[in-house]
Amino acid sequence: MEALAGSCPSLMEAAGTRRLGICLLCGLPASGKSTLARALSQHSQQLPRGGLQWDWDWALLTYDDLIPQEAFSQPETEVGLVGQDPLLSRWKLYRHELLVYLEHFLQAYINGDHLCAPTNRTEATWKSFVSCFKEQGLISSEIHDAKSCHYLINTTTSRPLYFVLDDNFYYRSMRYEVYQLARKYSLGFCQLFLDCPLESCLQRNCLRSQSLPEETICLMARKIEVPNPEKNTWEQNSLILKSVEYTSEANLQVIDLLVTALENPVKQIVENTEQKEKDRAICAASILHQADQAFRRIVSQTMKDVKDENIFPNEMKILAEELNKLKAEFLEDLRQENHQKNLFCLPTNEFMTNVISSFQQATDSVVKQFFSFK
Repeated sequence: MEALAGSCPSLMEAAGTRRLGICLLCGLPASGKSTLARALSQHSQQLPRGGLQWDWDWALLTYDDLIPQEAFSQPETEVGLVGQDPLLSRWKLYRHELLVYLEHFLQAYINGDHLCAPTNRTEATWKSFVSCFKEQGLISSEIHDAKSCHYLINTTTSRPLYFVLDDNFYYRSMRYEVYQLARKYSLGFCQLFLDCPLESCLQRNCLRSQSLPEETICLMARKIEVPNPEKNTWEQNSLILKSVEYTSEANLQVIDLLVTALENPVKQIVENTEQKEKDRAICAASILHQADQAFRRIVSQTMKDVKDENIFPNEMKILAEELNKLKAEFLEDLRQENHQKNLFCLPTNEFMTNVISSFQQATDSVVKQFFSFK
């Protein structure tokens, strides 16, 4: 990718606040992701926009460099024990571990704390992660104490910081968990998907010093899920690039995507407690109404059945009072149970069937006892 010239300070730099973003590089192995990643990390790309200049600092996380090679050579028989995709299992665990480390760094950075080694970690992977960030100037020095290692985070610049995650991300779910991290901390989020023909990927793979088995790449090609912004709103900041060659136009599109993502960070989910309580109350009232109507029908039908037994009117009145009392008790129990356990948020047909069945059984029991005492 060509670097665009410019030396004016960015708007964010002038404002004194450092925005954070995550950019995912997705695509088949050997599709050109690492080449694009190096271009992004080695050059401070700048784009004139509205009379302003924009530039970024980069933190590149290349998963192939950070995940131990053993994760890519796991035998399928071991995977079969847990019923997972042959491409997942141990590799998936390492990918998740890296995401945990990234969140660990984000928490320390945002709170102005030292970066401490997580309690649950794979020592080799954690050291690779720290070395990666130290090499890129994000961690300035190391402090040792008796229990753990603490690292000072470099906050000397106010320029926006983009975390570039270089991995295949061939399942949408893999990308969505990163989006969730961006949403949790209100970061910018975007995806660059490199659409490279399978044949080209296989040819490039053969030239690598550590090539992957062809069947692995072919399997990914069959399973890969291209970003779909029209269907998934969280994928709206996505760009699909033909990775055979990079043009100046593609370069501008990439920069424009990065700018857009930083300008529009993912909003955190703010729980509307008041509205949630209103919705819950409406739902609960609806369920109670349905239960009340069903109970009334059962009582009515029971009284009709009993009337055929030729009992006296005063006895009919006593039985009706007992059944109505039972109905009131059932409805009150439903109210109390919902208040304590919030049962009506996701009511199901099975739930209503069980409630009505229980009331029918209780009604039958009352009638049976009534006749036994006559």
